[in-house]
Amino acid sequence: MTRPASDEGIRLQKVLAAAGVGSRRHSEELIAAGRVRVDGTVVREQGRRVDPELAVIEVDGERIVTRAGLVHLALNKPRGVLTAMSDDRNRPTIADLLTEFGPGLFHVGRLDADSEGLLIVTNDGELAHRLTHPSYSVPKTYLVEVSGPLRREVPRTLRQGVDLEDGMARADSVRIVDNANGRVMLEIIVHEGRKRLVRRMLASVGYPVRRLVRTNLGTVHLGTLRAGRARHLTRHEVGSLYRGVNL
Repeated sequence: MTRPASDEGIRLQKVLAAAGVGSRRHSEELIAAGRVRVDGTVVREQGRRVDPELAVIEVDGERIVTRAGLVHLALNKPRGVLTAMSDDRNRPTIADLLTEFGPGLFHVGRLDADSEGLLIVTNDGELAHRLTHPSYSVPKTYLVEVSGPLRREVPRTLRQGVDLEDGMARADSVRIVDNANGRVMLEIIVHEGRKRLVRRMLASVGYPVRRLVRTNLGTVHLGTLRAGRARHLTRHEVGSLYRGVNL
């Protein structure tokens, strides 16, 4: 597929404005300051035309997604809801929470029915593929509640690795967040996406999970998003996800 000729396409400042970078005037100032790259080359000419479906556009080194029709959402999945877009047994699914965002969406990875928290939902196939591919090692952060007291060696053991039925698994980071009233809250970061991985790791060291909430995926944070609600990712969040998987 060829790039458009110089008299085809859409003016760069208009593409930037449509992508949410700022007004056309602000976009023109960014171009004049040499802060915009198109396909790896700094562009300073105001009349430059680009194809937003094909061009790789960056502002201050951050990828700007300009393809029309792409949707990138953060969803706070509640406990008891399936990470699926349909279910033949009519159980509640995340699709029930996303009706306002239209068809064609799919989830990036999954959380089991008993788990809660952050899911990325999109129609951006290439981004979804890379976010779930093990070679890109996208970190995932979980808050996990277990019954106390916690043996002192458990965080170290999880970081060093535990042997599961499908191979060795290691946590990138384990931190005690709270320890009171017979419960321990841990923050655990892993970069793998194996099924029920964090639950299985903790069970292997004698601490079945009581509650599990995913709070971060890459640079996207759950924040104050209420359970059962979704929001559009910001331009910076999308750009950061693209950068993290070399898109």
